[in-house]
Amino acid sequence: MATSRGEKDACDLLDADHRNVKKMFKQYEELMGSRSRTASQKKLDLAQQICQELTVHAQVEEEIFYPALRAALKDTDMLAEAEVEHQTAKDLIAQIEGMGEADEMFDAKVTVLGEYIDHHVKEERNEIFPKARASRKLDLVAMRDEIAARKEELMGEMA
Repeated sequence: MATSRGEKDACDLLDADHRNVKKMFKQYEELMGSRSRTASQKKLDLAQQICQELTVHAQVEEEIFYPALRAALKDTDMLAEAEVEHQTAKDLIAQIEGMGEADEMFDAKVTVLGEYIDHHVKEERNEIFPKARASRKLDLVAMRDEIAARKEELMGEMA
């Protein structure tokens, strides 16, 4: 069930998450130059927000998007790779969330997480999304609604 490109689909929704988190990583990077106490608190808060967004994003991909793609596509190597990338990101997120202050190691972990997410996003945009959109077996518009509802539910649980 290919989508007419006029209507937003699951890939558009997931990519909006990517852009949102990229902005937050940029904001974090701008704060890294400052040694003030307020900058340190802002970095902690921003890192927490980044971790929450990424956790929810990964969960909806793993619960809804990837299983649907796995069922619809013949070549699923890229999905296995994406799932391994998710696990590595989750490990870094757990380390960041376990740290109490925005010190040099905290900055390094957030920076590496950002680089890692950049790599993951490029693969989704260039490989996974085009294959999902080319599949006749996926209703990506209906999936968008399902993902949006699940994201809202997960964000509510975290609030």
